[in-house]
Amino acid sequence: MNYLLDTHTFLWWITDDERLSQRVKELIVDGQNRLFISAISGLEIAIKAQIGRLELPPNQIEFVQEQVAINAFLNLPLQLKHTLQVYTLPMHHRDPFDRVLIAQSQIEEMPLITADPIMQRYAVETVW
Repeated sequence: MNYLLDTHTFLWWITDDERLSQRVKELIVDGQNRLFISAISGLEIAIKAQIGRLELPPNQIEFVQEQVAINAFLNLPLQLKHTLQVYTLPMHHRDPFDRVLIAQSQIEEMPLITADPIMQRYAVETVW
């Protein structure tokens, strides 16, 4: 099955964060699943690292790319249809990165792996 990783899910996985649920750990290691990381997550990571809200190794670009490759995560490019879908979403969530992830999850029909309870208020399948 295909799944879309929320940015925090990706970060918690690569840092072995205890907040990651057992169910999510099992989904990630299950070789039957295809796990996608969105280009918008890359933008979110870059911006938050640059403004000091996220600490990554000094070689953060290489580090993130290596972690994507090591974990065999697939890239989900950001497309115009994804960004335009944001217009149709209710304003439950103000975070633009999360709103794009919701739109991508809807359009690509992929459950979103997220611990964010606000995401459950949208017409999107979430897993945690």
